[in-house]
This record gives sequence, C-alpha cells and structure tokens, in this order.
Amino acid sequence: MKIVIKYCMAILLIVALISLLMAPAAMAADTDISSIIADTAAYLQETVTAPGIGQTGGEWAVIALVRSGAAIPDGYITSYYDKVSDQLDIVRGLLSTVKYSEYSRVALAISAIGGDPRDVGGYDMLAPLMDYDSTINQGINGPIFALIALAGTGNINEPVAERYISFILDGQLEDGGFTLTGSNADPDTTAMALTALSYFRSRPDVADAVGRATQCLSRLQSPKGGFTSFSSTNSESVSQVIIALCSLGIPVDDARFIKGGNTLLGNLMSYYLKSGCFEHESGGGASLMATEQALCALAALQRSRNGQNTLYDMSDAPKFTPGAPQNGLSGKHPDVSVPGVADILVQFDDISGNDNKTAILALAERGVVTGYSSGQFAPFQTITRAEFTAIIVRALGLPTGGKEIAFSDVPAGSWFFDYVYTASGYGIIQGRSPDTFDPAGLITRQEAAVILQHAAMLCGLNETFDDTAIRNVLSQFTDYRTAAPWASGALAFCYYYGIFDDSGIEIMPASPALRGEVAGMVYRMLVKSKLL
Repeated sequence: MKIVIKYCMAILLIVALISLLMAPAAMAADTDISSIIADTAAYLQETVTAPGIGQTGGEWAVIALVRSGAAIPDGYITSYYDKVSDQLDIVRGLLSTVKYSEYSRVALAISAIGGDPRDVGGYDMLAPLMDYDSTINQGINGPIFALIALAGTGNINEPVAERYISFILDGQLEDGGFTLTGSNADPDTTAMALTALSYFRSRPDVADAVGRATQCLSRLQSPKGGFTSFSSTNSESVSQVIIALCSLGIPVDDARFIKGGNTLLGNLMSYYLKSGCFEHESGGGASLMATEQALCALAALQRSRNGQNTLYDMSDAPKFTPGAPQNGLSGKHPDVSVPGVADILVQFDDISGNDNKTAILALAERGVVTGYSSGQFAPFQTITRAEFTAIIVRALGLPTGGKEIAFSDVPAGSWFFDYVYTASGYGIIQGRSPDTFDPAGLITRQEAAVILQHAAMLCGLNETFDDTAIRNVLSQFTDYRTAAPWASGALAFCYYYGIFDDSGIEIMPASPALRGEVAGMVYRMLVKSKLL
C-alpha cells in the first residue's frame, strides 16, 4: 500500500513539474499583450513628440505606433509627414551616399501611415533602392532592408529583387546564420535576413535557406529564452527574432524556441519596465531604441494573433493624404500643373553616384525627362534648345498645341513644334533671331537661366534684382563678368533661389548645359515653387 502511495505521489510530482515547465509556453500563447502595447505606445508618444527622419525617435517609432493599432492623434502623423518633407527638401532628397537602409526605413514608415513612398514631398524614397551597387555597399544590411521595403510597400522590381535575394543567400554562413561582420552567426542579422526572405519563401532555394537560418536561431537562443549579439545580451535581439518568426508564420511559442521553459515573449518582457518602456540590457534603464523595437515586436505578434498582415506588409495601411498638399505659390499661373508620378519604377544604368540622381528619377517618373533605349540617361551629354524647351513645358504641365509660329526653322509636324509653340506663347522662350529658334543648337547655361527664370515666374517666383543685387549674388564666382548682360539678371535669379547649384566657383555661362544638371535645375525650380 505504501509503495502504491509513493508511486502515485511520484506521478503527481512529475505532472506538477511538467506543468511548471510548460507554464511559460502557455503564458506566451495566452498572455494579453494589449495593455503592454497601450502603455508602451503612450510612452513613445510622450517621449517622441515630433518624429522625423532618424534611426531613433523617427521611423521606428512611427512604424511601431501605427502598426500596433495604438490610438494616435491625427496631428501626430501629419506632423511626421510634414517634417520628413521639410527635411528631404533641405538635403534635396539625398539621405545618404553610404547607408541606403535610410531610404528603406523612410519608405516603410511613409507606407505605414498610408503615404506613397515614391512621392514624399516630391522625393522618391524607392528610387535609390534600384541602385544595386550603392545599396550593397552597406553590406548585407542594405539588401535586407531594400527587400523588406520594396516587398512591404508593394513595389517589387523583379530583376533588382533577384539580385538582392542572391546577395543575401550568398552571405549565409555554414551554420545557416547571417552576420554583418566576421564568421559567427549574429541573431539580429539572421532574424532580419529571415524577415526579408519571408516574402519569397515559396522558392525552393529560399525555403532551404529559411529552414537552415531558423534552426540556427534556435541553437543561438539561450536557456533564458533570449539572445546575445556581439557580446551583449539584449532585448533588441529577441525583438528581431519575434518579428522574423511572425513574418514566417511561425508561432513564437514554437517548441524550437522554448529553452529551459523560457519563451521569446517571456524573455522580452523581462526587459519591460513598469513605466511603459523597455531596457536594452537588464539593469540598464529605459532605452528608446529598445522600446521602439519592442513595440514593433509586440505589434508583429498581435497582428499575427489577429490574422492581420505582417508588420512590414503595408498593403492594409489606410490611405493618407498629406495635410498640406503642394499646390504651388499664390502667384502661380492657373495653367501650371506638374504631372503626377506614373505607376512605374524608373531606373537608369549610368546615374549611380550622380549629384542629380534624385532629380533625374523624380522627373523621369513624371514623364518630364526620358532616357534612351539602352537603359541610360546620359547625364553628361549636352542638350538641344528644342529638348530643353520640351522639358520645361512638360515640367509645368502646360497645355500644348498650335497652328502657326514665327520661327521659320520650327516646321509644323516636327516633334518639337507644339512645345516651342506653347513655350513661346507663355513667354518662356525667345528665338536666337526674330524668325529663327535654332532647335538643334545646344542650350547654354545662361540661356537655360533665362528660360528657367521665365518658367519660375509662371510658378509664382517673382523676385527682381537691380544691378547691385545682381553683382552681390554673382560676384562669388570667378567668371561672373563673362556672363552676357541680357543673362546676368536671370543667372542671379537662379542662384538666389537655388535653382542653379552654387557649390562651384565658376558660372561657365556660355558652356553647354548637360542633361543631368538640367534635370537638377528644373527639379529645384519646381521644389522651390512648392510644386514638388
């Protein structure tokens, strides 16, 4: 009898121990994280009162807040969009020449709020990601976030995506993981690579890589349920793993990710502080970056539980219309209407690293400038007077058409007839003589300045300059005295408004203008006129 009682007690003890060991997994599956999300969202809004472009206090805060479904004032989103537009205007759309993940991050945040990442105050955040060589200069992080941004915003370009996928797969280590540097798998990089590859896991090669990387993450998980990245046991690593598993449709309490009875969610919550924020490392105090990433992870988990889109799949984002659309200046001519972005992604093979790359792509997407059938834009090629006139007319969206023209060398039926007719009618261009236009002649920089001034005045820019003001603006250039008297006022106008790039020491007024710099001039005129 005593033996039976001891046997039953042993069975009960084993069952109790098993229950205790399984308790964290059950808690992970059943824990209501909505209150944690609400408190963390409130903390972020109090801490990040005016988000803008930035690694912390910027896009991740916006993505976390919006995708978590937290209550956010309308003004918070509008303020973010306006601030990003202003910041892009200051840097002329150039966020970085080294870290192209900057463009990916902004594109994701703009898409999260329901905006168009291809037109953020006139700047295209996806266009730089078409530049494969520049994107991979950052290492594996560049392609990872480029894929996440392109796929998540619904703007996949198959040939470019294929190259990024290959780059990531080629970087997989023997143990199945990924890393930024060295030969040892890093949980953060491995998790982010899994998130990027999750969009393409129907492919056999990707599915194989995903399986190996998932097993690697499982091996890297500590007995406490967390991860160590570059000698730091931290919350951001477990946040990235949660995001990755949710992107792959793997439950966070999957048996492979329960170690010593500890779960991913349980580990993340060990970094949670009662004030609504998270620590980077245990005992380290509140960390903004850790809090942003933790809310992203909690949002990913909640969305997975609710059967919603994954964290970065923005196809379910509500449509956002900027609160202050760019309708131009008060003095704008009513016929001026800049074309919108066409539903295409434009890329040219020869503009990587070009100072006017953003301008070229923005205008090309609106049909204002075109490249060649070879896939090149030829930014350093000269441009004719007819070509320049066509660009100006298209940029302003002016109605074209006519029957008679004063220029004998602009025949009816020629491809440039309507453009020259329209530009002449609006007072934008003049001939090289009363009856000749010289359409095949090369446009000089000072001629371009005069035409751009006339175009800008139609857009509402009406600053005038006397001789003293002209001299004050142009005297910074060593060759300003070589400018033709009829062009000096227009050159001063263009430099004053930033339409001409003033980073050089020469104007070179009689030199032919080049295609790339013309795109930059026209683009800056439209931006300064608040039409882009």
